[in-house]
This record gives sequence, structure tokens and C-alpha cells, in this order.
Amino acid sequence: METNHTAAEAAITDQVIERLANTPDPRLKTLMQALVRHLHAYVREVEPTEEEWFAAIQFLTDTGKMCDGMVRQEFILLSDTLGVSMLVDAINHRQATGATDTTVFGPFYIAGMPERECGENMAETPGRPALVHGHVRSPDGTPVAGAVLDIWQTADNGMYSGQDTAQPAGNLRGRYRTDADGYYAIRTIVPVSYPIPTDGPVGRMLNATDRHPWRPAHLHFMIDAPAHRKLVTHLFNQGDPYLDSDAVFGVKPSLQVAYEERPAGHALASRFGFDGPFQEARYDFVLAPR
Repeated sequence: METNHTAAEAAITDQVIERLANTPDPRLKTLMQALVRHLHAYVREVEPTEEEWFAAIQFLTDTGKMCDGMVRQEFILLSDTLGVSMLVDAINHRQATGATDTTVFGPFYIAGMPERECGENMAETPGRPALVHGHVRSPDGTPVAGAVLDIWQTADNGMYSGQDTAQPAGNLRGRYRTDADGYYAIRTIVPVSYPIPTDGPVGRMLNATDRHPWRPAHLHFMIDAPAHRKLVTHLFNQGDPYLDSDAVFGVKPSLQVAYEERPAGHALASRFGFDGPFQEARYDFVLAPR
């Protein structure tokens, strides 16, 4: 159905954009004027009732109230589930350098987690024992020594420490470093699929749009090294049933890794202290030059 917009409606948009014309910061001016143009265009397209617009404002108000500044960040969750986080990620990583693919940061990172030795166990709760190891390199194959790998994942109950107050604060979190050969090793448990929180506005949005809240099993990585771009990514469990329908659109084929059964007598078992069978996953990261 075509709608005839009045001159008065268009004038409102023009007036707001004009009021922003003297913004001192050029980038802020661009951001604000574009926001006004697109937001006003959205309103003209859908023509919300006053009740619908108030409901939208209330939704955003409720979203803000669910943010606690530490663990629960409902606005990041909203950005993730609307695909905006992945769109921003794609725009900011267009370079074809051969570097490892990036993906969403997520709302459950906590800074200042324990510094861990190579192969140290970061799991303080039960699960299937696992070793995740490999190398960090530059695009030309040069090992990256001293790279910091900040790692976090959920426990077997599908919740992160901090989110789940029954878990020790540093459970399934830690900061590892590569050795002179760029080698890293993380002792942990096999990640599990889990639903994102649905007890807030984002959950109501998913229910209203008939979408599931599940994320495929994954391990979070934030890798930083001098002279290289910081890498924020996941390693997803190969074969997970939610790889094709991740609630936050974060899966990329190159980020899938297989966990393979290893016996108690395997050479890696004695090296890293496993006293029974465990799962092994190998993955090499490539960091883009800064």
C-alpha cells in the first residue's frame, strides 16, 4: 500500500538534520545525521501507532534495566540476535590477509581472569575432559611468541561463571600465552550447546518472532600480540545441531573444529596430566598484521 507522506513530515526530518549540522566532530556528525535519516525513514515506512512507539521505547528501557555492567549485557545480546554484531564484524574485517576469521564478542566476557600455564586445567566443574592446542602464526607462517589467548566458555550446565554464581569466579576462564614456537595448549572440558538468556526483553523478542535461543557449542578466544590485530573469535564443535541456526548468526565454516577421542595411554595424556580418556582438538590461529 502506498502512503502519501506530507511535507510537514519531511520537514521534521530536515529540521533535525539541520540542527546537527554544527556538530564539531565530523564523524559524530555523520553518525548522528545518518541515524536520524534511517530512523525517520523506518517510522515513515511502518507508521507505528502511538501505542506501538511507546511499546518500543518500553522495550529499550527494559533492555537497559537488564544490563548490570559486569556479566549481563542485554544490549549486546539484542545486537547479537538481530545480526547487527556480525554485520559490524564483517565491515571491520574485510581485509583478505589469510587471517583467522573473526566472530561476535558476546556478552559474557570478564576481564582480569587467571593467568595460566601452558596446558593448565581451567575447568573446576565436571565435564568431558578435553585438550585444545595448536599454534598462533603470522600470515607468512612465522610463529607468534608471547601471544595472549584470553579464553572463556560455559560449564556443562550451559552457563558461564559470573552468570552462574554457583561456579567459581575463574571457572572455564583464563589467559594463556604462546611459547617461543607459537604453541598454546588449553586443558578444559568439551563445550556444550546452550540457550542465551530468555528471561528479558531479548527472550520476549525471540518468542514473539518464533525463534529458538540456542547457540552451538563453542570456545571463546580473544588473542592479542604485539604488531598484530587483536583477534576475537570462537571455535565451534563440528557436527553441533545448531551450527546452521545459531541464535546470534556467529558461525563460520572455517571456525569449526573436531574433538577426537584419545585413550588414557596417549602421549598427550601423560604430558598434560589426564588420568583417563580425553578429547583432543587441534587448531592453528593466524593473526593479521596490525
